[in-house]
Amino acid sequence: MNQQFLGREQELAWLQERYDRPKGQLLVLYGRRRIGKTETLRQFAKDKEHLFYACTESADRQQLDAFSRRLLAKNIPASRYLTVFPSWQEALSALLELDAKTKRLIIIDEFPYMVKSNPEIPSILQALWDEKLQYQDIMLVLSGSSMSFIEHELLAEKNPLYGRATGILQMKEMDFSDAVKFFPTYSPEDKTAAYAILGGIPHYLKQFDPSLSLEENIVKNILQKGCVLYSEVELLMHEELRETAVYNTIISAVALGNTKLSDIHAKTLIEKSKLSSYLRNLIELGIITREFPVTGSLKESSNIQRGLYKITDNYFRFYYAFVYPHTSELEYGGAQGIYTYAVAPYLDEYISRVFEDIAVQYLRKQNNAGALPFHFTKIGRWWNKTDEIDIMALDAEGSQMLLGECKYRNAKTDTDTLYPLMRKYPPSPDVKAYYCLFSKSGFTKRLLDEAGEKGVLLFALKEIAG
Repeated sequence: MNQQFLGREQELAWLQERYDRPKGQLLVLYGRRRIGKTETLRQFAKDKEHLFYACTESADRQQLDAFSRRLLAKNIPASRYLTVFPSWQEALSALLELDAKTKRLIIIDEFPYMVKSNPEIPSILQALWDEKLQYQDIMLVLSGSSMSFIEHELLAEKNPLYGRATGILQMKEMDFSDAVKFFPTYSPEDKTAAYAILGGIPHYLKQFDPSLSLEENIVKNILQKGCVLYSEVELLMHEELRETAVYNTIISAVALGNTKLSDIHAKTLIEKSKLSSYLRNLIELGIITREFPVTGSLKESSNIQRGLYKITDNYFRFYYAFVYPHTSELEYGGAQGIYTYAVAPYLDEYISRVFEDIAVQYLRKQNNAGALPFHFTKIGRWWNKTDEIDIMALDAEGSQMLLGECKYRNAKTDTDTLYPLMRKYPPSPDVKAYYCLFSKSGFTKRLLDEAGEKGVLLFALKEIAG
């Protein structure tokens, strides 16, 4: 498996910029499990003098003893007469004894575990920060995977550390351009398929062997009982949620195309008020999102009955589409058969939905580089009762728009895709419309000629995936 550190340039640059600032820095870095927080922090710290402590789910005394040993191993003055610190007050105060030749870098990974075993730690840290640490050349990073704890406890107004953080960063999945670096020898089509299946979670990407074909990886590293990805979703659900059977039912319903609240309710028969609560929990975990037309208003987004739910985590989508429904057969070793008859025939259709997300990511990069006809400030999907458009981007004034369609099929894209797009959302006289098409297999000569005349932007998969 590929263990090389890849991507995360923006996160590393953010950490370095804070590290280069004078005086105290108190940073909070958080994100869902498997997102790559620990690896990113280790990569950042590897060429710096630092203290890295990974908290465990343990009793307070054990946690303090383990932290003490890690800190005293740095040969601070207290190590001459102590083997462990008698209290957290003394242990955390001793951070000031670390070598001050360079900025003192202290990383406490999975900080919520430390607080769970001793709820007084935020108060101790707050007093220490206010009185001493903020005036020192020190950088303290608190990292955590418990999204609800970080957002609703640590960063909440009631928490002693509220308002002390000098930087807060929620780590997201890698985007397509970073994720495909894990598969440098794959074809553009296989890179796209690998991302559509695994998403941008580094831990998942590392489970695929880039020396194996896409089919071999799916069979051996997803569908085969005993491999990491086979049980990953079930383990994560049990770690993060209660009533996993209920959540399985909800996610399965969404994976089958039930995207409206009313449709999910009809499929699951879960009471709507409870269903909304369950969906909210899945949104907080980054597994599901609620989507609105890009032209929608703030009022519309506040209406619980509006919007469409979709699974944002690619691997969860794949798991509930192809693994979860066939668990019985897979438990008895039917991996190859399930791939041949239940996965392969539907894989392109599955990838086509993710291709739209890839196209949006690509347009964002083009937008940031100033390579589009105008700079958009909003981008997403658009739909009404009769039509939908894969991509709609708008400028700040609403006077310019970019409309796009994505075709993930083996035939070249022709003008029969462009003309209906132009008819779906006729712009008003005071709105300038531009058009773009994304295609897996390229474009016909007729479309290339038409696009040249009309200024239509064309993006082929080989251009996007490299």
